[in-house]
Amino acid sequence: MGGPAGQSQKYPGETGKMDPEPHDEMREYEGRGLLAGKRALVTGGDSGIGRAVAVAFAKEGADVAITYLNEDADARHTAGLVEREGRRCVTFGGDMDEERHSREVVAHAARDLGGLDVLVLHHGTQDPVEDVREIDTEHLDRTFRVNVYSLFWSVQEALEHLPDDGSIVITGSINGLRGNPSLIDYSASKAAAMVFAQSMAKALMERGIRVNTVSPGPVWTPLIPATFDEERVEGFGEQAPMNRPAQPDEIAPSYVFFASNLLSSYYTGQNLVPAGGEIHPG
Repeated sequence: MGGPAGQSQKYPGETGKMDPEPHDEMREYEGRGLLAGKRALVTGGDSGIGRAVAVAFAKEGADVAITYLNEDADARHTAGLVEREGRRCVTFGGDMDEERHSREVVAHAARDLGGLDVLVLHHGTQDPVEDVREIDTEHLDRTFRVNVYSLFWSVQEALEHLPDDGSIVITGSINGLRGNPSLIDYSASKAAAMVFAQSMAKALMERGIRVNTVSPGPVWTPLIPATFDEERVEGFGEQAPMNRPAQPDEIAPSYVFFASNLLSSYYTGQNLVPAGGEIHPG
């Protein structure tokens, strides 16, 4: 099956400019009420995995809020997909690099949805380099503010709203498990995110709030052509044992699993690694 042809586009990327367009609308997915009546915030929910998660949650009966950087068209499309399932969707544009925004989107999602039961922290940024010496303090600071600091800010705010049977799901990465020579700071930030989730799982045990991570391998999302050059995008994902990248629709069910108390009530501090056959301890 292999990976896509070489292509690139301006950061943060648009779904409609990708060739081929990813499968991220969960068209074949059928819900069964696993999240009926729940309210969920999905950061980075405009496209890719985030979009697929938002739609899957809606198909399972949840109202959804999504955040996005500035991809207005993608965000509107995701909102339309959620609303097509008869669920509410509110959208918040802005940069999770900013503490005020990271806190406000949580508070505003809870306000607009009438509460908050599930928090999915999926947003992130990456900027590949050829040499670690290219990573200056400004570059490093942005990576960690978006990928790590914002997790602290968002969870701190969410604890004012989540019920004692709430769920937090954080997106890690296979790169945080085994490193990546060109995504050095990104890999380090994702390792931090995964350990943050484990720490919070222990800290929130008494409240019954479960905290888990999903750490995908290569996935065909707008972030790929928006951050890699055409040469790197050519054949993206072929390094996976399955010889292809995942589609976002293939990753979203992991988030449904962790969000649903019926499916995963005995799971906290755990990590699912959908990586096309690359084996890592959970």
